[in-house]
Amino acid sequence: MTLNAIAIDDEPRALEVIEIHAQKVPFLELKATFTDAFEAIPFLQQNKIDLIFLDIKMPDISGIEFVHILQKTPMIIFTTAYSEYAVKGFELDAVDYLMKPFSLARFTKACNKALEIKLSRSEETHNFIFLKTGYEEEKVLLDDILYIEAEGNYMAYVLKNKKLLCRQNIGECISQLPTNQFIRIHRSYIVALNKIQKITRHSVWVAGSEIAVGASYEDKLGEIRERLKL
Repeated sequence: MTLNAIAIDDEPRALEVIEIHAQKVPFLELKATFTDAFEAIPFLQQNKIDLIFLDIKMPDISGIEFVHILQKTPMIIFTTAYSEYAVKGFELDAVDYLMKPFSLARFTKACNKALEIKLSRSEETHNFIFLKTGYEEEKVLLDDILYIEAEGNYMAYVLKNKKLLCRQNIGECISQLPTNQFIRIHRSYIVALNKIQKITRHSVWVAGSEIAVGASYEDKLGEIRERLKL
């Protein structure tokens, strides 16, 4: 399987490093590079791209702002020299975060993570997942999941008739769920699209519970309405 990628960075030298590394990753096809993020938008609209290597601090628009204006977002690997952006990057479900200067080994590790996500999404979608709860693995029907909430080092799966705690982070949780059925609306919440009962200005309602939409995820409300054809 191949990962089709582009790279966006206002520094040409940074793009050269990505190009050199990309040539050594056999499953990665770097289709184009851009020093201007806005020039990448029509390319993304016309080509099927799996992954973007995206600098965060750019002069006209930040990488984080750029992610928010995309209608359909490929997987993102942020690249930056500023560690203070790491938390913000992962709130946007970034696959990984590369601190400049990064080695070929670190670059390849990030690409492998993206490939694993693509593979998991391309496999035949089952109507269930297995969750590890303690020393057991429990089969859970996707249709039974109402929403999922981060609780410390655990993810709480709120089902129709019970709640299950699974020791994993929200990124691991997202990677095992079909993206056409679930959507992240907050740094701590993922909801099942077909379980949403009501949408308000800053929240959604699922099974009688109001779930706030995070400030960084307010654009998801439009996506929810579109996907539910509201």
